[in-house]
Amino acid sequence: MILKRKVVSEAYWVVSSVNKFKAFPNKLTKPFDKTNGFFVLYYFNYNSMMLKVLIRIFFCSILVLFIIQCSGSKKVIDISKEEKEVFNQNTRDTVIIENDSLEYEIIIMEIGFNTWLQSIAKPRGYYTQNYMENRNRIYVMNWNQRVLEPLRFDPNLYELQINYDSNIDYGYEVNYKLYNYFIYFQRKYNQRLGPFAPRIN
Repeated sequence: MILKRKVVSEAYWVVSSVNKFKAFPNKLTKPFDKTNGFFVLYYFNYNSMMLKVLIRIFFCSILVLFIIQCSGSKKVIDISKEEKEVFNQNTRDTVIIENDSLEYEIIIMEIGFNTWLQSIAKPRGYYTQNYMENRNRIYVMNWNQRVLEPLRFDPNLYELQINYDSNIDYGYEVNYKLYNYFIYFQRKYNQRLGPFAPRIN
């Protein structure tokens, strides 16, 4: 037991004192016995340390790529002069999103949205209903989550949750208006409700 403690002690002494690793392989080639066993322990210690370093580098790289991607997404948004004028309007618009057969209704009271919908948004038929449904599911999920976190997200922007069941077919018109409101909202207030940029072109 005393010898084992001595070997471990020597192993840690080698790790903390050796400055040049290139001399290490020559020592490792010596037969393994009680006198140079600490070199094997040193070799194991060195590999463990390198593994930790590689893991840290990997996760740091993922984080950097994520930040770059988020930054890049914000840079691709191009707000035209016409769109800025709509965003700066003072007249409050009211847009009703409804499906009479489902008794479903959302009332949007947002300055400039109706004007934006009529003049800047892509026309009906440009997107398929399936495409808009897939985006709306993500947007609604993130929207509702932000409503529940008023300390992290502006409660003046995220006031009420949106009732949207992904298993219900609300029809083209409901999905069209809801999708375009999310695009309008993100572009006007510089928000991100999903991993993709809110583009209109």
